[in-house]
Amino acid sequence: MTVDNSQAALGFFQSRFGVDQKVMHDLLSVALSRGGDFAELYFEHRQTSMLQYEDQIVRQTSGGVIQGVGIRVAVGDSVGYAYSEDFTYESMRHAANTAAQIAQSSQGIANPVDAAKLANANLYPVEKPSVDARALEKLELIRQADSAARAYDPAIIKATVLFSDQLKRVIIASSDGRLAADVQPLFDFRISVIAEEDGKRERGAMSLSARYGLEYFETGNRAEDMGRNAARQAMTNINAVDAPAGTLPVVLGAGNSAVLLHEAVGHGLEGDFNYKKLSNYSDRIGQKVASELCTVVDDGTIAHSRGSLNIDDEGNPAQYNTLIEGGILRGYMQDRISGTYFDGQITGNGRRQSFRHYPMPRMTNTYMLNGDNTFDDLVKSVPRGLYCVDYGGGQVDINSGDFVFSVTEAYLIEDGKITSPVKGVNLIGNGPDILSKVTMVANDFQLSSGGWTCGKNGQGVPVSQGMPSVLVSGITVGGTAA
Repeated sequence: MTVDNSQAALGFFQSRFGVDQKVMHDLLSVALSRGGDFAELYFEHRQTSMLQYEDQIVRQTSGGVIQGVGIRVAVGDSVGYAYSEDFTYESMRHAANTAAQIAQSSQGIANPVDAAKLANANLYPVEKPSVDARALEKLELIRQADSAARAYDPAIIKATVLFSDQLKRVIIASSDGRLAADVQPLFDFRISVIAEEDGKRERGAMSLSARYGLEYFETGNRAEDMGRNAARQAMTNINAVDAPAGTLPVVLGAGNSAVLLHEAVGHGLEGDFNYKKLSNYSDRIGQKVASELCTVVDDGTIAHSRGSLNIDDEGNPAQYNTLIEGGILRGYMQDRISGTYFDGQITGNGRRQSFRHYPMPRMTNTYMLNGDNTFDDLVKSVPRGLYCVDYGGGQVDINSGDFVFSVTEAYLIEDGKITSPVKGVNLIGNGPDILSKVTMVANDFQLSSGGWTCGKNGQGVPVSQGMPSVLVSGITVGGTAA
């Protein structure tokens, strides 16, 4: 896709639906007809497809279009929100009138939107969006993953593979005259396998997601690697022993371990929780909140990453934001509303699930920076503990930072060496407390390529996270062995 994303999105909406700058200005004027601090239009057209392959048969296919416009009017931190699922002027005007009901003052002023100020950044150029590729091309990748998993070991008795993708076009226009637009590709490739041996059953799973087209799979053996790694995880767990219980030193592996960082720390650094004083990080800018070895950032500018955006869902450019630097809290992730409580800061973190939802501060790609140690340094320093590699579900309390996470791949560390795989591992702790107990950080940073989706207030958005391997001096492990 060599054409400028913003111009492509604008041209699409104008040619397909007649949505031009005059229509946008008229709708914004209606939205501010009863007053308000600002109004905003979010136009979305999302093309989707999905293939599910189970027991070497295509079990389900689907595809469709999701489209509409969401209209927001803000008065302080109060929001009037309405949407229309069609682009007829009458329907959109009705939605604008509905959103306007939040305001009760004199009419506000909507400035003409200005296309001359469109951003030209493109973090995810693709040759051909995967949603436009033939189903047979995707099915070939699915079969490669399935075959590789089954060939890994005769104990693999079941494999389920899913390939889903989308191409989303958006325009965001606001009453201060700002106009932004983007075309956002995304694919999500997942495989889950079941292994059975000697009466034991275990599961392995892998996911891969990026803002690429199918050209991503033209180099390397990425589909086969997905299948082999899922099978390897299942067979590892087949041979695992029961996990120990108690407080143990834990090496959190590079990459996927950052799900703990995302959940147990990241949400607490979102601006809305902090101006409302709901986070344990509220009013703590400039204070020490973690080990001096920890620097944490949220970075929406990584090329092709699942969590990256040319513009956020309020039309602001994505940014690199330092959240914690050397253990000191430096800032929060802000959208337009939360930023007004923090000297007008807007960090490119306004995100929403779709045109049916209003934006809120959310993460993009959240990660911890490298340290100076090697991975071997971390392991050798542990007389008895755990090495955790991959994770399942978890629960987090935003107010306190308390969390519980299940671990889907983990190993014992004994006398400074990684030994037996273990199963039934749950990590129990408090996010800020865990960061304060980081005693070593390796230089092996990985950004997870998994298909992570972040949930908040009933909305899900694509994100990514990453970290180097870190040693935490003590985490409560809920296992089954003494």
